[in-house]
Amino acid sequence: MSETEVNGKIYDHRVLPHWSNVKNETNGSIHYSPDMIFNAGHRLSITGYSILFVLSLIGNSTVLYLLTKRRLSSRHTSRIDIMLMHLAIADLTVTLLLMPLEVAWSYTVEWKSTDFMCRLMSFFRVFGLYLSSFVLVCISVDRYFAIIKPLKMSTNRGRLMLLIAWCTSIICSLPQALLFHLGEHPNVKSYYQCVMFDTLSQFQSILYNMTTMCAMYACPLITFIYCYGAIYLKIYRESKRMSKGVERFRRSNDDVLCRAKKRTLKMTITIVIVFIICWTPYYIICMFYWFDYNTASRFSPLLRKVLYLFACTNSCMNPIVYGMFNIRGRGDNNANSSSNRNPSVYQRGDSSSQIPTSPFNLNHTESNKIPPTRTSTNDKLVNSSLAKLNKADTLPMICISCGDSIELTNLQKSCNTNSSGK
Repeated sequence: MSETEVNGKIYDHRVLPHWSNVKNETNGSIHYSPDMIFNAGHRLSITGYSILFVLSLIGNSTVLYLLTKRRLSSRHTSRIDIMLMHLAIADLTVTLLLMPLEVAWSYTVEWKSTDFMCRLMSFFRVFGLYLSSFVLVCISVDRYFAIIKPLKMSTNRGRLMLLIAWCTSIICSLPQALLFHLGEHPNVKSYYQCVMFDTLSQFQSILYNMTTMCAMYACPLITFIYCYGAIYLKIYRESKRMSKGVERFRRSNDDVLCRAKKRTLKMTITIVIVFIICWTPYYIICMFYWFDYNTASRFSPLLRKVLYLFACTNSCMNPIVYGMFNIRGRGDNNANSSSNRNPSVYQRGDSSSQIPTSPFNLNHTESNKIPPTRTSTNDKLVNSSLAKLNKADTLPMICISCGDSIELTNLQKSCNTNSSGK
C-alpha cells in the first residue's frame, strides 16, 4: 500500500496505541496506520543518518588515527589524549552501530530479524551514547583536578575513570536488552516490530525514560557545570591576585594557565557545549511527550525525529572541534615559538631579580658584562651559580616560565654543597 492511501499523522511505530489505527474493512482490505508504511519520516531518517554516517566515520577515524600515532611516537602520552581516544571510540560506536541500524530499519519499516538481534541492537543503540556522555564526564573531572587540585593528580585516576565509564555504560544499556523484544502486531499477522509495549506500565515507562535521561544527560550536565564553574572561579580569583601583584614572581605572562593548558581547556569546554546544544532540544520535546502528551501531539510528527537526528550530530562535531583547536593551536605555537617559549620574570620591570635574556651557557667574556643590579640574596645566588656553570661548560636548563621552584631549589643546594666543599 502506498503512502497516499493512508490519511493521518505519521506516528512512531514503536508505540502500541498507534497500531490500533489499523482498520479492517468489510471487503477484507486493511488500512495500515501511517507508521506501518514507508513515509516522509523514513525518508528523512535514511537521508540524515547516511550523511551523518559518512561525516562521523571520516572525522572520528581521523582523530583516532592521529591520537594513536601520537601515542606510539611519544614516550609520554597525556591523559587528555587518551580520553579523547576513548571519546572517538564512543562516537565510532554510535556511527557504526546506531546509524546503520536506523537506516536499515527505516528502509524495511518493520523488523526483519530475530528476537536476539532486536535485543542486541537495542543494547548498542544506547551504549555508544552512554559511553560518549560518561567519557565527557571523565574529561571534565580530569580538567578539574588538573587545575583546581594539581597536587592530588594520580597517574591511575584517568584509567580508573575510563574503566568506570565503560562499565557504567554497559550497566545502563542492559535494561534495553531486557525490555525490548520482538512483538507481532495485534491486528496484522506476520507484521513484527522490535518494541517494548507490554513490558512496562505507563508510569513505569515514564520512570524508565526519566532515569535514562538523568543518566545520559542530566547527571553529566550537572558535573559539567560544577567542574567548569569551579575552574573559571579559580581562574578569576587567581587573575585578581595577579593584578594586585601578590604572585607576580610565581607566574609568567600567561597568568594562571600556560598556553597549552588554556587551549586544552577551551577545547574540552567547547566539546561539552556542543553536547549540551545537540541534546537539550531533544530531551525538552521528550519531556512534553512524557508528561503532556496532548500538547506534544499538536507538534509536527517529524519534529521528534528531526531533534533526535540533530542530537546524533554530536558524534560528528567532536572531531571537528578537536581538529579546529589542534590545527589552530599548532599554527599559533609555530608562529610565536620564539617570543612565547620563555616569557620569564626578567621581562617584567617589577621583578625581584634581573636575569639575562640569553641562555645560561655564557662564556667568561659575556658573563663579565652582566651588570649587577641588586645585592639581594637572590642575585648573589644566581651570579655565583652562573660563574660555576660557565666553568663546567655543561649547563642544565632551568624552566623559568614553568613557575616551578624545584629547579631553583636544586641549584641552590648544589651551590651550598660546592661552597662547603671549598
